Amino acid sequence: MKLYMYFLLYLFLVNAYAFWLMYSDKKKAIKNQYRIPEKTLFTWALLGGSIGSIMGMQKFRHKTRHPKFRIGMPLIFIVEGYLFLEYALQVLF
Repeated sequence: MKLYMYFLLYLFLVNAYAFWLMYSDKKKAIKNQYRIPEKTLFTWALLGGSIGSIMGMQKFRHKTRHPKFRIGMPLIFIVEGYLFLEYALQVLF
C-alpha cells in the first residue's frame, strides 16, 4: 500500500471520529448527561478531523451558535489546507 493511501485512510478515520464526537456530544446535551470537553472536540479537529467536525456541527446543529466553534473549526480547516498544499507543492516541485 502506498504512503498516500495510509494518509487518506488516516484522514477518513479521524474525520469519521470527529463527526461521531459531534453526534455523541449533541445526544448527551439533549439528555443532560456528562459532555465531551470542548478541548477534545478541537483536538480531533487539529489532528485532521476539521471537515468531520464541521459536517457534524451542520448535520446535528451542534455548537453552531458558539463563535469559538463557528469561526475556529473553519479556521483550522483553512490552516490545515494551506499546510497540506504547501507540503504538496514542495514535494512536487
